[in-house]
Amino acid sequence: MNTASAPEATGAGSPRARETLKALYGYVRPHRWAVALGLLLALAGAAGGLLQPLATKALVDRLSSGDTITALLLALTVLVLLSTVAEAFGAYVLERTAESVVLAARRGLIGRLLRLRLAEVDRIQPGDLMSRVTSDTTLLRAVSTQAVVSAATGTITLVAAIVVMAFLDAVLLGVTLVVVAVVGAGVALVMPKIGRATEQSQAAVAEMSTGLERVFGAFRTVKASGAEEREAARVEASARRAWRHGVRSAKWEAVAGSADNLAVQLAFLAVLGVGGARVASGAIPVSTLIAFLLYLFYLMEPVYRLVEAVANYQEGAAAISRITEVDSLPTEPPMEPPPPHQPTGSRSWAVVQYPASVRFEDVSFRYGPGLPYIHQQVDFEIPAAGMTAFVGPSGAGKSTLFTLVERFYEATGGRILVDGKDVREWPLPELRSAIGYVEQDAPVLAGTLRENLVLAAPGATDDDVRAVLARTRLDTLVDRLPHGLDTLVGHRGSKLSGGERQRVAIARALLRGPRLLLLDEATSQLDAVNELALRDAIAETARETTVLVVAHRLSTVTDADRIVVMDAGRVRAVGTHEELVTKDELYAQLAATQLLTPAGRGGG
Repeated sequence: MNTASAPEATGAGSPRARETLKALYGYVRPHRWAVALGLLLALAGAAGGLLQPLATKALVDRLSSGDTITALLLALTVLVLLSTVAEAFGAYVLERTAESVVLAARRGLIGRLLRLRLAEVDRIQPGDLMSRVTSDTTLLRAVSTQAVVSAATGTITLVAAIVVMAFLDAVLLGVTLVVVAVVGAGVALVMPKIGRATEQSQAAVAEMSTGLERVFGAFRTVKASGAEEREAARVEASARRAWRHGVRSAKWEAVAGSADNLAVQLAFLAVLGVGGARVASGAIPVSTLIAFLLYLFYLMEPVYRLVEAVANYQEGAAAISRITEVDSLPTEPPMEPPPPHQPTGSRSWAVVQYPASVRFEDVSFRYGPGLPYIHQQVDFEIPAAGMTAFVGPSGAGKSTLFTLVERFYEATGGRILVDGKDVREWPLPELRSAIGYVEQDAPVLAGTLRENLVLAAPGATDDDVRAVLARTRLDTLVDRLPHGLDTLVGHRGSKLSGGERQRVAIARALLRGPRLLLLDEATSQLDAVNELALRDAIAETARETTVLVVAHRLSTVTDADRIVVMDAGRVRAVGTHEELVTKDELYAQLAATQLLTPAGRGGG
């Protein structure tokens, strides 16, 4: 996804602007009463400021006539205090509401990102997705409340001030509006530049996050390759792009921010000249000129609010655009919590439900249009219970079979049946709750060992955990860990060996009590002793569970009930080890290469 492209026009009538405003309203709507309260308090504070020039005019008139001013000064002081308190409380309400808007946006994004289809996660860099949750949502803080309230209060107080200034002297108001209109036209030209620079800056920040995620995902490899400086340069390049676009945005914001001050200063000089002449001619009293000049400086605040609101909107529109892009990505249906664990004795982790049958009917699959097929006309049937192994050269499509059963991807053609029912007709939570899946790289999440073991079975008891630890020979590991099951395993299990991570992944799958157990090269990093023990545990599990195994080492699956030989995305042969070494040439070659048969034995 190219997030760095220049945004489309964001005029008020453009489709993109309407979509942005609609999305912004969706974020603000649940908090509309809090925003309304903040708006009322802001208006109350603005009203106090709006009355001060009139009070000053009355004060000057009383001084001119010799009347007492004590009561008026006291009232003016109370007015200032009340308006200050109202503004402060209103600011707190708005900041609190803004944080709530950001929280809601992040919760929605996190929930949607974790339900993205695997194909989308493969297509989009994880760092880019993470930046949408972190930096992009932060920009919502200003646009969701401050921009809305600033625009409303700025508009209302500006109109009110103009009405009062017209009441004071229409000629001076005309001079003021001409100056403000000229400067305002220049500001209008600047605002789209802020939006473009902000969107480009956010895209560069996403690239920086992606670069950091890339490095930390293979940190040891980077260090072992002596590539720290090169990788740092890649990330710094993104940081420099973010800086460059950020500076450009700051430049235009500075121009826009100073324009309102310039407008007021120019208007002040014009009003001072014209107003002085009118006072000299007797057209207006000096108190009117003083009050008008005070209103002129008062105009700085609402004009500044409007400029700030438009700038915040331009920044927020760029962030909203990136956030709402996620809403268009295909997702899986919401996952229900896993069913409560159902202990059935000391081996509850292995005996929970009856085993499942699996059948592939003329299945074909490719990752997208125009890409080569991974599977072509794959057809086989696996009865409930027992162990079935999938073997063949690298790239034959063995591991992809498991991703289709799990519905990480949808088959391009044909049907995949579990218990005689098409997997597309299964409720996804129900399908996956019946499956235990051990991936090829056996990922372990940061956290404690216990959290990793019960990830798919949060209701597992201590007895269940102890039983599965013994079956996977992890009990000795737990005994030597400083905090036992509550020991932190590090980022991606970095504090565990490769074999220990594989055993943790197997234990996690077994603890779920699956009806169907998928093992993708699950023992490739184990030593001979632990591999033999795990093979016995898996064989025992296969008596009551359907076990599918992908293996490159044939020694791990020679005792399987059936072996499916795959080559170039097709099923080449099905049979036992003894049958295949005599009737399938490819399997015989694989067996001979791994010293499981005399060289050259086997046939077509």
